[in-house]
Amino acid sequence: VQLQASGGGLVQAGGSLTLSCTASGFTLDYYAIGWFRQAPGKEREGGSCDSISGHSVHYADSVKDRFTISRDNAKSTVYLQMNNLKPEDTAVYYCAAKYKGLRPASYCSYYSTMHYWGKGTLVTVSS
Repeated sequence: VQLQASGGGLVQAGGSLTLSCTASGFTLDYYAIGWFRQAPGKEREGGSCDSISGHSVHYADSVKDRFTISRDNAKSTVYLQMNNLKPEDTAVYYCAAKYKGLRPASYCSYYSTMHYWGKGTLVTVSS
């Protein structure tokens, strides 16, 4: 079982990035995916999560209306489109999977409830 996050990099404030989370070793259809982030010196926080169908989504207030989570099960990949990036979005971004996750609002703020984690990808937003 493996999750691989990619797509991070350096971007100027106001810019956009798209992160990808590719799953291997398990069927993404049965897992909800969450994108979490951890800024230097801060605790990991939830941000953007979906349900197993991808139809239900939840966003933290800090990223709502700027970030969009989507998935392509055929490619075993979940995306995080990040627009209007701000310096405070600078963090290592992790994707995580939750078996049969149906209500993203219930687990998006509680990263300890996720079952599998990938290594993170660093996003740096310059001012």
